[in-house]
Amino acid sequence: MFLPQLHRLVLDEPGEQSPLLIHPPQTQPGREPLRHLILGSPDGVRATIHRLHVLHYAEQSVWSRLIAIPPSGIVLTPAQGEVLSYWGRSAPRR
Repeated sequence: MFLPQLHRLVLDEPGEQSPLLIHPPQTQPGREPLRHLILGSPDGVRATIHRLHVLHYAEQSVWSRLIAIPPSGIVLTPAQGEVLSYWGRSAPRR
């Protein structure tokens, strides 16, 4: 299954004491917006992005650059009616 290129997430760079803000992306008419976040070490994130590319799920070029998470954290700004599902797993160290 190949999905068309998704719009990159809109990111606001954090200030020294502000969390990173991640806004919902603009979507194409008739398409449902979905956001995928991968949290982990830089090597683990890159490896997962590569695996998703090999599976024809998402091109590597559609992902944002790697962004360091500030000590103040991350704030997600959901649209009304959005939900979140979270899954954690262990991956071999690279």
